[in-house]
Amino acid sequence: MAETSGRTARRAQGHGAASALGGHQSSSTRHPLVAVAMVLPLAILLAVVFGGWEAVITQASSVAGMLGR
Repeated sequence: MAETSGRTARRAQGHGAASALGGHQSSSTRHPLVAVAMVLPLAILLAVVFGGWEAVITQASSVAGMLGR
């Protein structure tokens, strides 16, 4: 019985932490385009700040080449 109540308490703490951070646990998954739209601005910012445009262009052309085959 003590083991079960311990697990329940840990679950409650996890849910509390998730809601404290403003998030929620959901069984649905995010659409890949939504994920890209979320990450792309940060990726562009990092490329500009650290001067990695050449690496970005190289990787993008590699991916485009693989998708084109």
